[in-house]
Order: sequence, then structure tokens, then C-alpha cells
Amino acid sequence: MTAQISERLIFEGQQVALLSNPLNGYFELGGRDPGFQSTSTALWRGYVGTWEITGDRLYLVALSGLLKSGQEANIESVFPGFPDRVFAHWFSGTLRMPQGKRLAYEHRGYGSSYERDVLLTLQYGVVVAQEVRHNGQAPDDAPEGYSIGAMTSWPARNDGSNT
Repeated sequence: MTAQISERLIFEGQQVALLSNPLNGYFELGGRDPGFQSTSTALWRGYVGTWEITGDRLYLVALSGLLKSGQEANIESVFPGFPDRVFAHWFSGTLRMPQGKRLAYEHRGYGSSYERDVLLTLQYGVVVAQEVRHNGQAPDDAPEGYSIGAMTSWPARNDGSNT
């Protein structure tokens, strides 16, 4: 699997890469999945969520992508009646934010490693622990921050099929 485009997280006033997919838990619990369409090997899930930690709570504050119907996705595509933000009460697990230079590139999912990872542990959408994991020192010429190495894109289809 190709390295994936990250989710986004607004954390301590900055937007950072989020190498976790909190919305997956909602769908696994039977939440409404409107049917996202993938248009790239780097975005198999078909959407990018923007999340925010406010007062130790995780909120979905934006959602972009394309639905199989051909319509643009937004928060209301998944949460009708909630256009601006949704408290992620369904999410329990760890959020991973990479920091620093890349140590090793993995052409799969979120497999690449970075000098540090900030790990937030959440229970029912509430942050209960924070940890910084130090993974090593990268060479001076290593790339800074999260990125993907390559991807293949294809045109969007609106016939209900998913390429």
C-alpha cells in the first residue's frame, strides 16, 4: 500500500500531520458512511479529516473528499445536522503526530518513522495521556516533516463505482 495522505490535527494552536484515522472507529461502530470515492493510491479512504483538540476533547472540524455520488464531502455528509464540528465521543485509542526529520520512509500506510512522535491517548474522545516518543536522530540532510513519496491519481467517477 502506498504511503497515505495524513489527517490534520489542530493541536496547541498549530496544524500538524495526524497519522491516525479517528473516523474509522465511527464507521466500525455502525456510523453512517456516505460512501467515499478514492481518486489516488495515497488516499484509499477517500477523505481527509481536520481534527482539533479543544479543552482535552477531540472534535472533527472539517472533512473534504469526494463521494461516490460525485458530490463533495463535508462534515454533514457523515453527521447530518452538524455542519461545523462534531465531538469524537466514539474514539478511544492513540493519536500519532510525527515531529522532526524522517528517519526511514516506508511506502505503506503511515509506516514511515520520524525523530519523535507525540502520542495522545484518548478515551471516548477525551485526552487522558500524552507522551513524546524519541525514535532517533536523522541525518542533517533528511527531509523535515511528514510527506508521501509517490502516488498514482485517477479521474473521479460519478457512476457509483470506486476505482
